[in-house]
Amino acid sequence: MSAIRSLLFGVWLYGAIVIFGLGLLVLSLIGRMPTVIGVRIWARTVLFGLRWICGVKVEVRGQENMPEGGCLLACKHQSMLDTIAPWIFVSDPAFVLKQELLKLPFYGWVVGRMQHIPIDRAGGATALSKMMAAARKAVADHRAILIFPEGTRQEVGAKPDYKVGVAGIYKDLGAPCALVAVHTGHVWPARGLPSKPGVAVFEILPALPPGMQRAAFMREMTAKIEEASNRLAGIATAPTNAPPQTETAQ
Repeated sequence: MSAIRSLLFGVWLYGAIVIFGLGLLVLSLIGRMPTVIGVRIWARTVLFGLRWICGVKVEVRGQENMPEGGCLLACKHQSMLDTIAPWIFVSDPAFVLKQELLKLPFYGWVVGRMQHIPIDRAGGATALSKMMAAARKAVADHRAILIFPEGTRQEVGAKPDYKVGVAGIYKDLGAPCALVAVHTGHVWPARGLPSKPGVAVFEILPALPPGMQRAAFMREMTAKIEEASNRLAGIATAPTNAPPQTETAQ
């Protein structure tokens, strides 16, 4: 039965991507905000199918912890759902994403129009400067910059792998960093489509203030996101040691 549900939801998901994708191409020619509204409707359409086909309900907790105005939003990443559901609780997110995505036909055109923040890992200092300029503009426009500090989806309970690049963005912006713990991988795994019914939880934690030192920021961010995500999953959290020292974010 679960396999049939996954298959049906796959048809719903990718059908919505194709149908809304064509509409978003048109909206992208009109302007950025009509495109944002279109994506929000697409996200709600996907979540509607997720609930009624797969029996997965999305629950958002702690919305009162979202800072007012522009901020950084560091989110645990366990599932494709983590890139869809934020559209229902963040009004105009600016996602930090790979530069390569902008080169994809159709998808890249829409993403570029929405003024997300691409990272060109091979672009050197010039690319980094452009990325930070885009991030500063997003914060000035009172948008939340959503980043997955581990860079890729992780299995539930996997050893954390937070990249220190997020600390560089945090320092440059001088803005608060809200933290998002998730419990999504148990219903929609890191690889594949939803496998069983349940509740997918996004919990927004109190924000870290601007101005923290890099080591302290990495330690606090990692500990708080991991502790909350493990609590949601019913997993005991191991003590957090020194912050990771890998070099890229996203």
